[in-house]
Amino acid sequence: MRKFYWIAALTVIVDQIVKWACLTLTGSVTLIPHVLALTYAENTGMAFSLFSGRAWALGVVSALCILAGWLVLRRYKLGRLSRVAAMLMLGGAAGNMLDRFFRGYVVDMFEVLFMEFAIFNVADAALTVGTALMAASLLLRPEEWQEKPAN
Repeated sequence: MRKFYWIAALTVIVDQIVKWACLTLTGSVTLIPHVLALTYAENTGMAFSLFSGRAWALGVVSALCILAGWLVLRRYKLGRLSRVAAMLMLGGAAGNMLDRFFRGYVVDMFEVLFMEFAIFNVADAALTVGTALMAASLLLRPEEWQEKPAN
């Protein structure tokens, strides 16, 4: 698992750099016409602004989820797909947790233009992709989930 930690670290670094770059963004900048724009938003809640105004509490919940996920994953010999998925999820959770603790809100910036959808960030995308890959791993590659022998 250790040799995959770079994925989580890179996810956090890219997430924080993009958020920092967007802090001074005013208005909206179209990246792909009719598809994607950069639009600065501050989210004091979680997905779709649920539990708004509770950034610190959500930061604690994020930290607990990261710890719980790490404890669960330690029990298994994971395959490549499962490891990549876990590291994307870890990096995404850590990126948003840092925002909640140090800013009091999560910086979001990617706005989908062709449909009504929440504005999101790199960490959110990593969490979503990681979750989809983890589900694929559990459903399509259950052999990747072998419990380690007890020490």
